[in-house]
Amino acid sequence: MAAPPSGPVRVGTDIRPRDSRIRRLLLHPVRSVPVAFLAVIMLGAGLLLLPASHYPTDSDVAMPALFTSVSAVCVTGLITVDTATFWTPFGQAVILGLIQVGGFGIMTLATLLALLVRKNLGLRGQLVAQSETHTLNFGDVRTVLVRVARIMATVEGSTAVVLTLRFWIGYDANPATALWHGIFHAVSAFNNAGFSLYSDNLVGVAEDPWIIIPICAAVVTGGLGFPVLIALMRDGFRIKAWTVHVRLTVFGTLILLAAGFVLFAAFEWNRPETLGSFSTGGKFLGALAGGVFPRTAGFNSIDYGAATPETLMVTNILMFIGGGSAGTAGGIKITTFLILGFAIWNEVRGREQVTIAHRSISSSAQRQALSVALLGVAAVIAGTLLLLIFTDYSLEKVLFESISAFATVGVSTGITYHLPASAEWVLMALMFIGRIGTITVASALALSAHPRLYQLPEERPIIG
Repeated sequence: MAAPPSGPVRVGTDIRPRDSRIRRLLLHPVRSVPVAFLAVIMLGAGLLLLPASHYPTDSDVAMPALFTSVSAVCVTGLITVDTATFWTPFGQAVILGLIQVGGFGIMTLATLLALLVRKNLGLRGQLVAQSETHTLNFGDVRTVLVRVARIMATVEGSTAVVLTLRFWIGYDANPATALWHGIFHAVSAFNNAGFSLYSDNLVGVAEDPWIIIPICAAVVTGGLGFPVLIALMRDGFRIKAWTVHVRLTVFGTLILLAAGFVLFAAFEWNRPETLGSFSTGGKFLGALAGGVFPRTAGFNSIDYGAATPETLMVTNILMFIGGGSAGTAGGIKITTFLILGFAIWNEVRGREQVTIAHRSISSSAQRQALSVALLGVAAVIAGTLLLLIFTDYSLEKVLFESISAFATVGVSTGITYHLPASAEWVLMALMFIGRIGTITVASALALSAHPRLYQLPEERPIIG
């Protein structure tokens, strides 16, 4: 009797095992996020290439379309063409849609749609949603997704109302234009995207508290991260009920905002190129924006090309740290930075355990924080080196641009418009890595964690 054939069995024209392997490859929680982001980026670039998306021009549209799509989906805000004059209202609407999808989270959005259609989620769908929302328990996924959608709609809607009324009443814009500008800037602010419908971004309205303060509030809210916002909705300001993650994010945000405000004001207060020509109230607003916008928002109310080296250095630090996890902000995240800081502090004090708020931090969390931070440093160094090779700009400006791209911030000293195509590819890679890299790395480390059943002999290399 002949032996049964080995390998996949062909049934008609369908080979199920191979199809199953492909599905497992693409639907794996770690791989699905970057694949989904790439798909949306290509779709956005295709829409921006349509003649209806841009005004007639003799210049190439392909690279601006791709760069803008990457920047919008990765909620960065770096641009190589003027959003206000290069793209038509339809093109601007496409950009707004890409910002909304990228900020909400592509897999979060897809999972929410699946919930609405099928009313339930399978195990794989829950794993995919967890990889982007950082939900801790399977049973929480559905509730979290609905709350995320409500939070986003509430903050963006209230911010849009305030901005629309201000544009309409304060700047004599017709109701339709005021509404469009209000919605666009509200969505861009909450998603920490930094895209603006004005050629000078927010420089022209830098002293208007009815615009700057709502935008700053939306930026900070989106930058806290959805887990923190949900916890605050549940526990309010009962600090004793807060988890370590909530405490690190909230207090870390307040400290960084205060430090950014004070240092920005100290370095720019009397300089006529930046805040010097503003009124006293305008200077406070400018310093507030200088502390908030580098937290991955991407808006600018001053010309960073005219800022002092000290201001650029402070901005670099704020950009690299970024905002809260599982939100619309970028950077290595506040919790990553603070966990490493506490680890160093406990090591200096000779303590074996890292403790925060009477809770010990696991060694796996410390390793994940170290991995994310060092990979971020490596990405910025590599990007900076490549930009130095491809351009003639100084290290100061190139480093600023690299950190802004990796941290998905979007502020620039003004060199983005003049970069060659090779440098644009570097920035696109940095934006993509910065948006999905930390999610992917953290999820990969968490999913691949397996306890070792044996212990190797220990050795202590010389450190320092």
